[in-house]
Amino acid sequence: MAEKVLMKGNEALAEAAIQCGCRHYFGYPITPQTEIAAYMSKRMPKIGGTFLQAESEIAAINMVLGASSAGVRAMTSSSSPGVSLKSEGVSYIAGSDLPALIINVQRGGPGLGGIQPSQSDYWQATKALGHGDFQMFVLAPSTIQEMVDFVKLAYEVGEKYRVPSMILSDGMLGQMMEPVEFPEKNDQDIPEKPWATNGHQNKRKKNIINSLYIEPQELEDLINERYQRYELIMENEQRAEEFMTEDADIIVVAFGASSRVSRSAVHMARAQGIKAGLIRPITLWPFPDKTIKKSMDTASKYLVVEMNKGQMVDDVRLVVEGKKPVEFFGRTGGIIPTPDEVLAQIKKLAGKEE
Repeated sequence: MAEKVLMKGNEALAEAAIQCGCRHYFGYPITPQTEIAAYMSKRMPKIGGTFLQAESEIAAINMVLGASSAGVRAMTSSSSPGVSLKSEGVSYIAGSDLPALIINVQRGGPGLGGIQPSQSDYWQATKALGHGDFQMFVLAPSTIQEMVDFVKLAYEVGEKYRVPSMILSDGMLGQMMEPVEFPEKNDQDIPEKPWATNGHQNKRKKNIINSLYIEPQELEDLINERYQRYELIMENEQRAEEFMTEDADIIVVAFGASSRVSRSAVHMARAQGIKAGLIRPITLWPFPDKTIKKSMDTASKYLVVEMNKGQMVDDVRLVVEGKKPVEFFGRTGGIIPTPDEVLAQIKKLAGKEE
């Protein structure tokens, strides 16, 4: 078994990408994700890879598009305002049916906002990271180990369905340190990509990567085919963790850093005789509606906890369809909710306010 090493979240994520065969990183510095770029700048030259600090976030994402077109594993990273700048390029990547890995280490917003942790890019990641009809595979780690593990998953799912993937981290996870274990090197497992524009040596027809379709019917047919793949992702790739939900009366729904706080609050609530549980969405898209629906057989109330003014709560309410109350508690501006604050909300729902 591999030894565990103590690493900062951003650096662990970067090393995980290298372990998964990523040899092409294009980015631009922005707090609180700059350690990813800094780590790649040191490691890539030593392993024959490419590190390039682009002139802008816009340039970086288009370099990822070009590298992905050639069939290699490429990656970019940024934080909230920088990801907004990448949105056009992400849409081109989706419209070209390319896999690519995009990291967002979220910070407070809107605008320049602040550099403290936030989860206010949920809507952006799951609903509208770019123009047009498309989706991304979006993963939300809650530990540094998951930041490592999800890189492999993001690449594999993206390549299987030919979609871009995003790991939605935040300033808390990016900056904190925890022991992590890296899997055995698996870059030899990178699948062949018969669609790649990497030279055909007269052995196959030439490949063309494109997102422009002048004929409306041709574009509609392509979008319909793409959405058939999205249906398969929704059916096969939903992931969520259930914690103490078997007999839970009140279920807290939280992702990423908020779920760490919420887990502590659930422990505290149980110690006070309140049957609380936690559902932690791991995939934000596809949203794990199957897990939420299953919990409705026993749960009477839901509390959604986020580091924003309420975004994922909309998806929970859509799943519950008004059949059970769904309440929201959030902190924003870069403030992390405390377990005591979440516990107070759980007690309020349980009718045990002090």
